[in-house]
Amino acid sequence: MAKKDFYEVLGVSKNASDEEIKKAYKKIAMKNHPDRNPDDPAAEERFKEAAEAYDCLSDPDKKARYDRFGHAGMNGGGFSGRGGGMNMEDIFSQFGDIFGGGGGSGFESFFGGGQQRKRGRGQQGSNIRIKVALTLDEIANGVTKKIKVKKHVKCTGCNGSGAKNSSSVKSCGTCNGAGYVRQVRNTFLGQMQTTAACPTCNGAGQQVTAKCSKCGGEGRNTDKDTIEIKIPAGVEEGMQLSVSGKGHAGKQGGPAGDLLVVIEETPHETLQRQGNDVIYELYLNFADAALGTKVEVPTIDGSVKFSIPAGTQSGKIFRLKDKGIPPLQGYGRGNQLIHINIWTPKKLSNSEKAALEELRNSSNFTPSPGKGDKGFFDKVRDMFG
Repeated sequence: MAKKDFYEVLGVSKNASDEEIKKAYKKIAMKNHPDRNPDDPAAEERFKEAAEAYDCLSDPDKKARYDRFGHAGMNGGGFSGRGGGMNMEDIFSQFGDIFGGGGGSGFESFFGGGQQRKRGRGQQGSNIRIKVALTLDEIANGVTKKIKVKKHVKCTGCNGSGAKNSSSVKSCGTCNGAGYVRQVRNTFLGQMQTTAACPTCNGAGQQVTAKCSKCGGEGRNTDKDTIEIKIPAGVEEGMQLSVSGKGHAGKQGGPAGDLLVVIEETPHETLQRQGNDVIYELYLNFADAALGTKVEVPTIDGSVKFSIPAGTQSGKIFRLKDKGIPPLQGYGRGNQLIHINIWTPKKLSNSEKAALEELRNSSNFTPSPGKGDKGFFDKVRDMFG
């Protein structure tokens, strides 16, 4: 099923302010919070859907990328934004402050209680940013890359827990395993009850009594990991894609960060990219331009034979349809533009000079541009206008 437009999910326009986006998310999240809808799985899905939309539209960089490329810019070809991989704990942890929480879900003060949720043990791993250089052919067709990354990985000795064994973990004495503590404050409106993450176990509800000898209690080690990255066709220089959960492993069982992939374009030997089109500069000698000829032209898909008609002028642009780059989101491909350049020799032999002198005053050699012969700026405007 196709994903809904993020603006449609939150019910805001593309010109909505940060505050309007925040208010819209808060309204939808409160209405669909699982504690208010315990028997409605669809409400939880709407809750997650709104969180993913807010995660994107509240971040200027993600929002700009989404406005330009749509969902393909966030999760095309196996990539996903952080929202797409979020579970309920991620959402409460990341966005709980919007609802006035102190590290828990943040909904208790609105709903008068509610099901309490522990934060997962440990600390989330950081993101990793890498650059991937792609050839024009890889950009045009999409590619799968296997990249070796040195990073924190889950400890195999303790499976990421940081504990020596299963008996080396005990319930936190401060919060009695709940992961949160209640606080009651007296205000002019009366007593107000809030919850906050337990300061002793940092919301985990458990404490490690004996550390794993292999990782020293961190739950992770440094190692090299080979990551398979599927890059969709049509990406551009500087575009950043995110592979969820492939960053550094978290501490003591915390969730992994993301792998951020920045695209670099390797210059092609003979072709230049211009949006979804590619440009080839073809140089012809005067005789071939005047008499016509057949040439081989390189394309992304291999060389093709192309006929140059007699009387071709310098600056003429021919098009090879569907020989360009496919759009990142959509169908079809761009074109290849063949730009004709007439080569003027810088040195001539005596016989060549004599032949040209004989032709110099011929009426056919007198420039006589017609209405269909456009100047340089008109041609540029036609190419890129």
